Amino acid sequence: MLKRGGSPRAKTSKAAGARLSDRPVRLPGMAKVTKAPADVPTVTVEERVEELRRKKKAALTPGGRDAAGKQHERGKLTARERLDLLMDKGSFVETDPFAVHRSHDFGLDRKRPPGDGVITGYGTIDGRKVFVASQDFAVFGGSMGEVNAQKVCKVMDLAIQTGAPFIAINDSGGARIQEGAASLAGYGYIFERNVRASGVIPQISVIMGPCAGGAVYSPAITDFTFMVKETSHMFITGPDVIKTVTGEEVSMEELGGAMTHASKSGVASFVGEDDEDVLQRVRYLLSFLPSNNLEDPPAYAATDDPARLEDRLTHLIPDSPKEPYDMHEVIRYIVDDGEFLEVFPLWAMNIVIGFARLDGRSIGIIANQPKVIAGTLDIEASEKASRFVRFCDAFNIPILTLVDVPGFLPGTEQEYHGIIRHGAKLLYAFAEATVPRMTVITRKAYGGAYLVMNSKHLRADVSFAWPTAEIAVMGAEGAVNIVFRKEIDNAADPVAKRADLIDEYKRKFSTPYAAAERGFIDDVIEPAETRPRLIQALRMLSTKRESVPARKHGNIPL
Repeated sequence: MLKRGGSPRAKTSKAAGARLSDRPVRLPGMAKVTKAPADVPTVTVEERVEELRRKKKAALTPGGRDAAGKQHERGKLTARERLDLLMDKGSFVETDPFAVHRSHDFGLDRKRPPGDGVITGYGTIDGRKVFVASQDFAVFGGSMGEVNAQKVCKVMDLAIQTGAPFIAINDSGGARIQEGAASLAGYGYIFERNVRASGVIPQISVIMGPCAGGAVYSPAITDFTFMVKETSHMFITGPDVIKTVTGEEVSMEELGGAMTHASKSGVASFVGEDDEDVLQRVRYLLSFLPSNNLEDPPAYAATDDPARLEDRLTHLIPDSPKEPYDMHEVIRYIVDDGEFLEVFPLWAMNIVIGFARLDGRSIGIIANQPKVIAGTLDIEASEKASRFVRFCDAFNIPILTLVDVPGFLPGTEQEYHGIIRHGAKLLYAFAEATVPRMTVITRKAYGGAYLVMNSKHLRADVSFAWPTAEIAVMGAEGAVNIVFRKEIDNAADPVAKRADLIDEYKRKFSTPYAAAERGFIDDVIEPAETRPRLIQALRMLSTKRESVPARKHGNIPL
């Protein structure tokens, strides 16, 4: 009889099993596991974390301790200081802080600073998500290299995929010569993404240093460009190259400074006094814009009475149609709290464009300016307004057009430089826009320029006119000279006859009522009631949906 506790064989089997379980299992193909010698030191988790902290601290100043001081001496902030001012406090999350270049030519392999000359990431502005890339002039002069471009492309892709604005802060010497074609390819990849993102997410370029050569084309594609007085410069070829090729001597400031591009070339949408001023302006601009083309612009609770009547508008238009007035005043009296963000305020000043709010909603405003060349449309005004109209249409921003236009600017210079083609851009932009479109004719609306300025004939949704409006083919004097030339010549008193005919023409045609009779305008309104009537129209149009014929894209006369 076996004693309690089991058979000897069972005990032996258990003991053997215990011994086998102590041995490491080695499967076929597995490497042999060996224990580290006792004298080899083990790196602890705490030490690895401490190493990470040291690397992250070093990545904050890749250009060295003196880099910030040198930037400040130039009157500029560092790349990180700019992001601190631009983004909501504590919201910025950096991407690829440890990225380094892979080049070995010209001694670059001996210097591989983390970040490779650009800080990329995302965060919030007024609580809304944005993506950013800030070039670091302290690292290789902010030059564009292969890895540098890859970092920028990565956040641009994320911006497109997540539907958030992209802001590029430029402060760079251009392409990194040591990397050759790879640096040029980097620009190409960024340009392609600029085009792909156009009309999908707002893109903003902020020039805070040099931006030369091929680098200028990314800002040219983006929706808005900011520059800083005296410290930012943009040009395709610099002063030295121009002097060598043409013999012309010009300074960097004259050639590509902020004021040059704000007043002559039409490249700079906004200009600020310093870095801080510009970054605050960027934040303000974004308050009017949606995050992407599928969203509506941000709306705020209106602090201005929607029913407010503005008697000052009644007395703003001079009795004589030949006297100018300031369209800025008309805008301020109509919009919420008189708040208006003008775009391109120093270029093509015969037309005014910008953002405002009406009943708490963002709107885009296009207005002729009688104070500058009588508000006529010319090449630059047409280009300025047409691109703004297309931006508003792409991002669901209703359009208000204020009309006082005597026609297109005559002259051989305009004709030779293509006023026909350029003027057609504005006509095209208004005609293709599907956002709510409102028009108020304050005074003159003559000829083709009347049609171009968001007329009812281009399917404007709502069109009002003030009693001072004159909707006609041309002004009374010009019309009488053409239509009644023989009668005037044959009259006993040509001067008196001409004056009588002009008065008769004005009574019949230089009023809004003939157009109102035909439904070319929806109503003739008192100037004082312009604000409440526009708000009523905007509320009515808030659910507007318009379909367009299927096509790849139109062929705007570029």
